[in-house]
Amino acid sequence: MIVAGLAVIALGCVVWLRLRYLVVTVEGESMVPAYRPGERVLVRRTSARGLRTGQVVVLSRFGASAGDGRWIIKRLAAVPGDPIPRETIPALRTAPGTRVPDGHLVVLGDNPARSHDSRRSGYLTADRLLGVVLRKIDPPS
Repeated sequence: MIVAGLAVIALGCVVWLRLRYLVVTVEGESMVPAYRPGERVLVRRTSARGLRTGQVVVLSRFGASAGDGRWIIKRLAAVPGDPIPRETIPALRTAPGTRVPDGHLVVLGDNPARSHDSRRSGYLTADRLLGVVLRKIDPPS
């Protein structure tokens, strides 16, 4: 009886961890040098509430439907209420001093020459957010 109870508790812990955290493999060079293709990162699932500029996030790709399982990794350049970064003004078709509207995010890759991001495609809606990158995971030895 005790063993069965412990098994249920262990299973519950595993399910909770899987719902809260996941591992994502980086593809492409948009975040080089911070993150390179093939590296794995630990992501904490979260909502857009409490996000801060500078955090690295995982989101649904531009042009893909939200939650389709095709992810991108980018750095938050602006969150709702922040001034729009100068380099994204042409894509967002907005004037300097404009602020990011509620429910939207501005994201940039660290490697502009290899990044499809808000400089080219404008805002991403916050419902595309999967989570925040917590750290790189070392490959198994």
